[in-house]
Amino acid sequence: MTAWTWRFEKADGTEVQPAVQPEEFTTQGDAESWIGEHWKALLEGGADQVRLFEENAEIYGPMNLHADAA
Repeated sequence: MTAWTWRFEKADGTEVQPAVQPEEFTTQGDAESWIGEHWKALLEGGADQVRLFEENAEIYGPMNLHADAA
C-alpha cells in the first residue's frame, strides 16, 4: 500500500515537528484534505511550509502555509 506523508519545514527548509500529528494517508486526496483542515494550527505551531511525498518521492513542495504568500 502506498503511503503519503507530509514533511513540515521552516522557511529555510529546516524540518520541524508538526503541531498536529498527521495520520497515515493512503491517497493523495486524503493527505491534501488533512493539510487543508490543519494548516492554520501547523503554521501557528512553527511550520512555514510543507512538502508532500509518496513513499520516498517528493510529489510537490514546498507549499507555503502563509495565507498572504503570493
